[in-house]
Amino acid sequence: MSYIISFANQKGGVGKTTSAVNIATMLAVLRKKVLLIDLDPQGSATSGVGIQKNSAFKTSYDVIIGACSIKEAIVKTKYDNLSVVCSNVDLAAADFELTSQDNRAYFLKNQLDLLKEEDLFDYILIDCPPTLGMTTINALSASNGIIIPIQCEFFALEGLSQLMFTIKKIKEKYNRRLHILGILVTMYQPRLKLASSVYAELQKYYEPQLFKTKISRCVALSEAPSFGKPIYYYARYSRASLEYQDVAKEIIERTFGG
Repeated sequence: MSYIISFANQKGGVGKTTSAVNIATMLAVLRKKVLLIDLDPQGSATSGVGIQKNSAFKTSYDVIIGACSIKEAIVKTKYDNLSVVCSNVDLAAADFELTSQDNRAYFLKNQLDLLKEEDLFDYILIDCPPTLGMTTINALSASNGIIIPIQCEFFALEGLSQLMFTIKKIKEKYNRRLHILGILVTMYQPRLKLASSVYAELQKYYEPQLFKTKISRCVALSEAPSFGKPIYYYARYSRASLEYQDVAKEIIERTFGG
């Protein structure tokens, strides 16, 4: 049975897509069958695994509006065990088109329920847009768990509190099984006093939910997307690559007990 994880944060620029792409890749490297669903109109997760955003594939937009089944939209990447459902700017219209639909929060869930019955993937990872529209609600309604990437900066704490409230409301209204799989600290710079101070606050209030591993700020991690490569295939032994591998192992422990 597939375990579905959404990567979400209403604040942009926190390493959400970077984390979705690289955790998906690391789970695949660890011999898990992985499907990455790009649900962000920017399509960065699509290009991050080496696929052109304007390629003639069915996309997550087609899936969300019911123009095709999710199986028709799955594209195999050049990386072992990793497939993707692509996205492009068309997805920006999905929120508007879903507004008038019945059961509009469950379009993606209904598709993924059918996919799970075939047991094709161990993990399905969803990269959400940095907004709380109907596409994000569709992702969270379909998910078992949510991973929240967060930077160690002052406003991140305030935003995290608001996001926790939002998740609580979505859980009550749409998906009672939804839980926070983990909070992932990204772009961490231990030498910065502010980063250490904010991390101490995160530990104070969210210790059980924090991943043990923090993702360091890394030049190679910033460069890899421009080459259409996850960090493992761009700089395998870089600090960020090894850190994402540790996070992937912890996800396996938290979901399937290793």
